[in-house]
Amino acid sequence: MDNIFLLMVVALVFLAIADLIVGVSNDAVNFLNSALGSKALSFRTIMILASLGIAFGAIFSSGMMEVARKGIFNPGEFMFDEIMFIFMAVMITDILLLDFFNSLGMPTSTTVSIVFELLGASVAMALIKISADGGEFADLIIYINTSKAVQIIFGILLSVVVAFSVGALVQWISRLLLSYHYEKKAKWIGALFGSIALTAITYFILLKGIKGTSYAGQSFELLGGETIKSFLTNQIFLIIIVSLTLWYFLSLLFIKKLKINIYKVIIGVGTFALALAFAGNDLVNFIGVPIAAWQSYEAWVISGVPAHEFSMQVLDAKVPTPTLFLFIAGIIMVLTLWFSSKAKLVVKTSIDLSNQGEIKERFQPNWISRGFVRFAMGISNFSSKVLPESLQNKIEAQFEKPTIQLVKDKTLELPAFDMVRAAVNLMVAGVLISIATSYKLPLSTTYVTFMVAMGSSLADRAWGRESAVYRVAGVLNVIGGWFFTALVAFSAAGVIAYLINLGGPTAIAVLLFIVLLNFSSNYISRVKKSKEISAEDRLKKAESSSVQGVITESATNIANVVKRGNRIYTNAMHGLAEHDLELLKKNKKQIVKLSAEVDELSDNVFYFIKNLDESSLSASNFYLNILGYLKDMTQSLEYISKVSHKHVNNNHKKLTPTQTKELKDLDDRFETFFINIINAFRTESFEEIGIILNRKTELINSVSDKINKQIERTRADESSPKNTTLYFSLLIETKDLLNATMSILDEYYSSYDKSAETSPLAKKNKNT
Repeated sequence: MDNIFLLMVVALVFLAIADLIVGVSNDAVNFLNSALGSKALSFRTIMILASLGIAFGAIFSSGMMEVARKGIFNPGEFMFDEIMFIFMAVMITDILLLDFFNSLGMPTSTTVSIVFELLGASVAMALIKISADGGEFADLIIYINTSKAVQIIFGILLSVVVAFSVGALVQWISRLLLSYHYEKKAKWIGALFGSIALTAITYFILLKGIKGTSYAGQSFELLGGETIKSFLTNQIFLIIIVSLTLWYFLSLLFIKKLKINIYKVIIGVGTFALALAFAGNDLVNFIGVPIAAWQSYEAWVISGVPAHEFSMQVLDAKVPTPTLFLFIAGIIMVLTLWFSSKAKLVVKTSIDLSNQGEIKERFQPNWISRGFVRFAMGISNFSSKVLPESLQNKIEAQFEKPTIQLVKDKTLELPAFDMVRAAVNLMVAGVLISIATSYKLPLSTTYVTFMVAMGSSLADRAWGRESAVYRVAGVLNVIGGWFFTALVAFSAAGVIAYLINLGGPTAIAVLLFIVLLNFSSNYISRVKKSKEISAEDRLKKAESSSVQGVITESATNIANVVKRGNRIYTNAMHGLAEHDLELLKKNKKQIVKLSAEVDELSDNVFYFIKNLDESSLSASNFYLNILGYLKDMTQSLEYISKVSHKHVNNNHKKLTPTQTKELKDLDDRFETFFINIINAFRTESFEEIGIILNRKTELINSVSDKINKQIERTRADESSPKNTTLYFSLLIETKDLLNATMSILDEYYSSYDKSAETSPLAKKNKNT
């Protein structure tokens, strides 16, 4: 039995590595979203600064590991074997929970997850001990640090509200003073803003990044014999005044002499600072538990006492973490930051919700988000009646966004927001976290950084009338996920701790296998999704500004829609004939994806039309018509897939052999028809379109003939109403699909003829 604890320590080491990977993937949003969203610096520079911050923060985080030892429970009340069960339950739950949120692309708090997992697992273990000893539920307070748990919950609620409110207020004031033309303001204004922002970030580095480390207890003659910790506590105003003065003159030097954009400096330093604080303080969330388990194991081995009799009072002592462990953890975190695809997904969610422009909204509005937007509009209308019109005009002028002309090839990708907002996000997040740290208030850096970004987005009018309900719904989804994190972390860790206590080594082996299976299945799922639709089959937005250019670009989209439509139609017919429910289920997913891509092309129409030359406005009519016909095609395919799946899913009778044979014949005809279209568009042999159009009557007659035959069968001997209804629906929708496809060909053929006649090449051939 003793060997099982050594194996548990080894397992916890591997779980710590996995937890570092999933944890960094989620928490990367804390320090990357402002820099990446503003595009103030190159991606490489941003990643280097963040990596340096993580590396330094990890090495200096030795003094931050106490929460895993004694922050949530009273270790002296538990025996060694019970503590190991608690730690194992916490790590298994943490990995599964964080990986789940990463897969959704939703930022959550690693601090809250680890705290509530420790709380849930220790509560479960305490209840098991109380039950075994014949105690009462009230005895739970002996085992659990309840005051700490209440502080954590209070900190969550407070940080969400305060961060959003302060972020909105500071951004509104900053925009009012600087406007969107901040680079044209007087140099002293930029220097003043830089000194305030950099002072806030510098103090944040000192307080959050250094004060909590083991080095903060050392005294220095330069500080008058005081330790770093006491100096930072006792000399707050002196530090702020000196820092403001120093940074003001340095900012002037950057702006006037070195011609450096001070906002870029703020964003760079802020990114480093938040990465430093993240690694220096949140590292405990990933490796604190395994290190506590390792140190517990060492103490138990030396004691020679049986595992169920060895009290874990030893965890009350403050034990430094070996620097080697911190160095290795830092390397893993940095590598994850560079290579994790899930980190990019989580960051994208935050940036999209902050985006100043129009994007494809990810979240759907709900009654709560609509209510919030109506309430905000009511306040806005009220303020417009109260404030003088002259004052309103001045405010509006400061919030007027600059008009940016898009280049013709649209290679310029605009940032999600400007550098003023990015600087405010970093500055306010740093100040709030510093204040909370100085008052020893527990909070989540994820909650603060995210809510500051959302508040600044609201104040900056990034949530306009066309996007507000979607953005508010997204924020509510994220906040709901945070509370879901706490509830699930507590419950799941408690259940897993109970199962481990009940099943021992067997339960641990099964749970570890589940973790491995989950990681494997998620990896396979990601690979599978990336291969489902190859890059060449994805639909591309039109970017040309002429009819001829749009014709050429749209040819690829038409070929891809027809190719995927052919596959969807064939799968529907085959699945229906064979009653293959799994195939029909997958087919429904494929048409949903295709429809979504066509809808995305439609969403881009505004920007497409804005990009057109005045001499080529007729291209918009062509493009709009093509999109309309593509949507008609996908709607027909969606209906065919839906009714086929519904028929088989409800276990209705198979189609008759005659009906199946006729559908097979129709599918073969369409296969040839679709392949000819694909070849014509892929090779841009547009003359072939005329030949294909000549087959329209033949194909329409084929469908109509089958409809007439089914009418005769229905009158004579058909006995299944469900089959008859399904068969008629398939044929009628097939005819609609054919008409939509032919309309595309006709539109293309006509437009190609007209554009070809006016092209220089056509004129040259004509003259020749």
